[in-house]
Amino acid sequence: MNQSQFGQGQQRPAIIDWAGYLALTLLLALPVAILTVRAGAWQQGLLIYAISCLGSLILLALLAVLWLLPRFTGWRGAILQRALFALPGAMLLVTTLLSRGDYPPIHDISTDLNDPPAFSAAGQQRGPGSNSLETDAEALALQAKAYPDLETVVIARSYDDVFDSAVQVAAEMGWEIYFQDRNAGIIEAVATTALMNFKDDVVIRLRTNADGTLVDLRSVSRVGIGDLGANANRIREFRNRLLQ
Repeated sequence: MNQSQFGQGQQRPAIIDWAGYLALTLLLALPVAILTVRAGAWQQGLLIYAISCLGSLILLALLAVLWLLPRFTGWRGAILQRALFALPGAMLLVTTLLSRGDYPPIHDISTDLNDPPAFSAAGQQRGPGSNSLETDAEALALQAKAYPDLETVVIARSYDDVFDSAVQVAAEMGWEIYFQDRNAGIIEAVATTALMNFKDDVVIRLRTNADGTLVDLRSVSRVGIGDLGANANRIREFRNRLLQ
């Protein structure tokens, strides 16, 4: 008796149908979570997102067990169809866990730990529930250990030339520049993530010495405790583009 003949005339086990309903519900919860975060309720949105992804992974494991059990041999095709609904959320969770790395629980990253660039206009851009812009000694110590490659960039070009290049690079990276003062050597902008619409404020500070123009950056997340390395990666990308 082949698989297609097995189960003919038999009612499909209810657990398979209920697994399908749950898988579809968890799949639909993903865009709901994203829209919730983008609407500003980021804590609630991330909770929905986490539940959806974790639930999908658990459900996918359950469906895999059902697929392996001999008593469900005749319904393996139906099991696979329902597993497809749980696959996106499960893969998102696995990808997130694999890409987390050993990131410290900090969200304020600077290239100058002794004298971090200060924001001038960011306070007016950030909401009342945003993270503080005050530097924290413990966070600075954690950054020094986690991101030793982030340091002041020295460029042997004129101040005005580097300032113009910094503005151009920030615009090319999609940052919204909301403040710039050439005389003070300050550029401030907000970087918005593509999916969740999270906003991080960035300040670029330019100074000069005998070696040329010194460029420092500081990137601070508006919400959340940790940033999974996003602010450090943003600074690295800016630095690499500026030095091209």
